[in-house]
Amino acid sequence: MLNLLQKYIGRFITLTPEELTVLTKAMEVRSYDKKVRLLEPGQTEDYLHFITKGLLRKYFYNGSQEVITQLAREGELICSSVSFFSGQPSAYAVETIEQSILLSLHKKELENLYAQYPRMESLGRLLITDLFLQKEYWELDRIRYDTKERFVRFVLDNTDLFRRVPQKYLASYLNIKPETFSRLKHHLSKKIAETPAPH
Repeated sequence: MLNLLQKYIGRFITLTPEELTVLTKAMEVRSYDKKVRLLEPGQTEDYLHFITKGLLRKYFYNGSQEVITQLAREGELICSSVSFFSGQPSAYAVETIEQSILLSLHKKELENLYAQYPRMESLGRLLITDLFLQKEYWELDRIRYDTKERFVRFVLDNTDLFRRVPQKYLASYLNIKPETFSRLKHHLSKKIAETPAPH
């Protein structure tokens, strides 16, 4: 669990053993069954969640339709970031897809860490930048690629998520109509079945 967190943080900055210990002590281990909402639209996001086991989604409502903007798995962060950093009510819901174990950091604990450890503030800034970039990449992909391209790119880059995430959630995340997604999936399965096995 902690090795996964250390590996994730190491992508951005190298913390001293003391800093890492202080950070992990400030985090709460929280376990959830599948289909549990951690955050409802209209609530304020108080936690930044690091996933050590499981799978979560973040989404908002466009009328009665759910629009998924993030699918997060082991070794990734999830939260309603605008609400967390601004203190404003969230437009998003955050929900588990699978049974999940999280290391959750409360906003007050994060601010305490910022005050005591300057390098934690640097880490926070880098994490915010990464969350922003992820959101921008998601938006760009929805605009830049056509339906088939979005589907193929996702399958090639995320074979585990393609297996683990329910089809209706993937269709929403990729902005593909469910019937179109089913057709593309069937076409892909057929193509795989027709491919000769390597000798």
